[in-house]
Amino acid sequence: MIGPGSASPAPAWQGLVDIDWGGRPTRLEYAWLTPRRAAGTVPAAAAASPPLMVFLHEGLGSLAMWKDFPARLCDALGWRGLVWSRPGYGRSTPRGAAESWAPDFMHRQAHEVLPALLRALQVDAGLERPWLYGHSDGGSIALLHAARYPDQVGGLVVAAPHILVEPISLHSIARARDAYLQGDLRRSLARYHDDPDSAFWGWNDVWLAPDFAGWRIDEQISGITCPLLAVQGVDDEYGTLEQVRGITRRVAHAELLELPDCGHSPHRDQRERLIAAVCGFAARHGPG
Repeated sequence: MIGPGSASPAPAWQGLVDIDWGGRPTRLEYAWLTPRRAAGTVPAAAAASPPLMVFLHEGLGSLAMWKDFPARLCDALGWRGLVWSRPGYGRSTPRGAAESWAPDFMHRQAHEVLPALLRALQVDAGLERPWLYGHSDGGSIALLHAARYPDQVGGLVVAAPHILVEPISLHSIARARDAYLQGDLRRSLARYHDDPDSAFWGWNDVWLAPDFAGWRIDEQISGITCPLLAVQGVDDEYGTLEQVRGITRRVAHAELLELPDCGHSPHRDQRERLIAAVCGFAARHGPG
């Protein structure tokens, strides 16, 4: 799940912000991709600002691991961007050594952590209605958030999301465990996470837990009302095309993009085609 990519351009502003997550103080790493936010010159009317895209990373991802994709996409759109590391990842508060994620961990990220982050950064989601770009687990979190808060999301782009657990997913995640224990994966992840064990075992343990095998969210996302583009590589090693085709059966207005010669990370394997598709989708459905 780690691949080559260009170095990320310097963001307009980056730092750490504190939230209260169910009574637990949690620090989140974030970066704005436009100077307007950093300079503190956001107009009183959100309509005076370019639209906002919020990025939600994959199960082993972080702010840094996106590399330059968020900036490239936001430049192409002419939008602002917010990139952040979820709890347990990057420079955000790590998972406790004895702490295990529960099967509802993506629901909690969607319903609790993301709203708390937006509030802490003074984003009025009801007024701005930011778009969400989610990859893998981040795509599932984006879907769950949009279903719970339909009036606070302007649009969704989900790449390689999960709506149910499949044997191919569990097989690849088990292989990742072997690579972490016996190969170079831990060393690779250490470049992107202050605590790579927090990132890896939080994700790997819950996905391979017996009580996670029945996890699915297809019924829960049927109430999504905002524009939705579901993207998946034909050669995705972590899920079949049923993941995105299942979305279109539950959300009738969703649009589908299946990318050939593409694995689990469309933003690396088919970057230019993906950016063009998102720009076209946003032109049809975005603000203004």
